[in-house]
Amino acid sequence: MDELLDIVWFKILAGVQYGKELLDILFSPLNLLGPAMAILLIAAVTVVCTRFLTKNIKTRRYRELQKEFLHWYNLRQEALNCEDPDKGKLLAKNIDQGKLNRVYYDYFFEGLMLSFLTKYIPILTVLAYVNEAYRRENLMALFGRDYIFRYGGNNGDPVLVGSVFWFVLSILIVYLAWSGLSKMIRRYLPNQKPPVASLPSAPA
Repeated sequence: MDELLDIVWFKILAGVQYGKELLDILFSPLNLLGPAMAILLIAAVTVVCTRFLTKNIKTRRYRELQKEFLHWYNLRQEALNCEDPDKGKLLAKNIDQGKLNRVYYDYFFEGLMLSFLTKYIPILTVLAYVNEAYRRENLMALFGRDYIFRYGGNNGDPVLVGSVFWFVLSILIVYLAWSGLSKMIRRYLPNQKPPVASLPSAPA
């Protein structure tokens, strides 16, 4: 058993090393732009990839739960629009207790698992790569300094911004820029097909 675990562990380490070498090949040309711009572009590529994965990877169970959730959700809305408000509320409550709550939690959990698979795991993987590829020793060897940005220093100790902090900040910047650009496109190009609205509180 121990030998099997050792074999699996060494294969995992080899896979991680091959993955890092592949990312080095892909991203090393960006170093010509400097560490800040390189990490910003890596973050942009990461966001684009996660958006693509989130949009295109849906399990069959997720689609089935989505369809079932919409069915019961629409029935509940119809019940609330009943001419008799008391009867409508009672019907909606019965739908919640009978089907909607269970379907919603299954649907929510499946969407959460998909989010981890298509968004958070890729981001954390690239974060680990950035932490390794742009650690202080590598920054010094590649760029002649062991930080990304430096603030202050005239009347006190300077504040040094490292690779991990800058990557996380870059991810936020790219997501905000993506959201702002999408809103501008929808505003100034009204003939564009509107994106599919997200279902209530369901991660995907």
